Amino acid sequence: MNFYILGGSILNDNNELVLVIDFGGQYNQLIARRVRECGVYCEIVPYDYSLAKIKAKNPKGIILTGGPASVYAKDTPQAVDGIFDINVPILGICYGHQIIANALGGTVTHAETGEYGKTSVTLDPSAVIFDTIDKENTCWMSHRDYVSKVPVDFTIIGHTTTGPVTAMSNDKRRIYGVQFHPEVEHTPFGKKMLKNFLFKICEVKGNWSMEAFAESKINEIKKSVGNKKVLCALSGGVDSSVAAVITHKAVGKQLTCIFVDHGLLRKDEGDQVEKVFKDKFDMNFIRINAQERFLNKLHGVSDPEKKRKIIGEEFIRVFEEEANKLGQIDFLVQGTIYPDVVESGTKTSATIKSHHNVGGLPEDMQFSLIEPLRELFKDEVRAVGEKLGIPHDLVWRQPFPGPGLAIRVLGEITEEKLVVTREADAIFREEIAKAGLSEKIWQYFACLPNIKSVGVMGDSRTYCHTIALRAVTSSDAMTSEWARIPYEVLDKISRRIVNEVPGVNRIVYDITSKPPATIEWE
Repeated sequence: MNFYILGGSILNDNNELVLVIDFGGQYNQLIARRVRECGVYCEIVPYDYSLAKIKAKNPKGIILTGGPASVYAKDTPQAVDGIFDINVPILGICYGHQIIANALGGTVTHAETGEYGKTSVTLDPSAVIFDTIDKENTCWMSHRDYVSKVPVDFTIIGHTTTGPVTAMSNDKRRIYGVQFHPEVEHTPFGKKMLKNFLFKICEVKGNWSMEAFAESKINEIKKSVGNKKVLCALSGGVDSSVAAVITHKAVGKQLTCIFVDHGLLRKDEGDQVEKVFKDKFDMNFIRINAQERFLNKLHGVSDPEKKRKIIGEEFIRVFEEEANKLGQIDFLVQGTIYPDVVESGTKTSATIKSHHNVGGLPEDMQFSLIEPLRELFKDEVRAVGEKLGIPHDLVWRQPFPGPGLAIRVLGEITEEKLVVTREADAIFREEIAKAGLSEKIWQYFACLPNIKSVGVMGDSRTYCHTIALRAVTSSDAMTSEWARIPYEVLDKISRRIVNEVPGVNRIVYDITSKPPATIEWE
């Protein structure tokens, strides 16, 4: 594939960096998120990142993440040789905790019964990493292997009824391990523990900010692009809008924003996007109406992964065609963010679902990629957007996937199904806004399961579509809880959809959290 991704190390003026070394756990991006919440910049690198590269980055601290493997098994991920001898504070979480024990002479054992979910834990408040944290507490566990014997010169500073070494420390070497997950919200003292590690052990100042990120990224793009031309894949969603504005601030009129209306947008969204970017921002803006083209490509396709890849490739083809009209175009801007990357699969984690801007790009693509938000989570993207002066209502616009309604209409896509889903979704969003819940719920939308059911309307039998409503609360999109929307609001939404959207006779509400489900249905 002929492309280069612009997006990498962004350090603040004081060069404070914490490295998160990835061993493949699905919560690993949350660790980075929690560190950044403390105002400390961090980067995630793979477990086989060389010792020379680690030293070259001069980290103030290192965090070894969780992972699905067993440290004592053959050919499982291990820490690189020498990492425990470079005099940098190290915190191991879950699998990382076991790696420390195994590498330094302790013992890791397979338990007959694992610890999963909320677990009572006893901590040693005299340990610096648990300073000001209650002795008796609750944490979130997810393991079957456990440390049964600590290495020499390590002290046990935490245990559960079934786990003898829930936490351990070596203050002299500044190496710490915890079996639980401090990064998840289900460990209530987790953020305080991470702050203790960062500020009392690593002794960082914590002055990285979204302003610093934006300034560094603008300078990076400006330097890399030079006097060349750039296209932006503008969808009008939060991610692509912030990516467009940050790139525009770097290169000005060298950027052309192309908005592809693929016929899979929400109600009136195409017109709204065109109005905002033509009236608010002084950008080169081109709208391409390609509804028929995309729907023809998707005809008869039911598999969600095929849908994503078809849409991703067709997007690129549209841009290539437009580039030929505009002359030489060297760079393509995309609003890829961290959850897109981790859910599309990395070296150490499984693919959950391909994102059209990560896994759906054609092999012969001729652009170099600029992905200015690739390191950020959704709330960080919104914070950057606010700092850049993007209107509040656009920054807080409901997240919308690149494939659009193609993955909210389950199964084969038809124009009739799109109309039903579009109208139901508009009612849902309108009533949520009227109820004052639009900024309290992380994401909410209507989707169309590939089922029909029997109903009675006007004393007659019906056999119509079912609409599923999905609403979740989250701080990072990596985990989420289903939103507790008041019954009276749900009742009004249900009655309106059934009465106003032809072809619908049943409404269901999704009360599944993430995990085990994802936020989107496909």
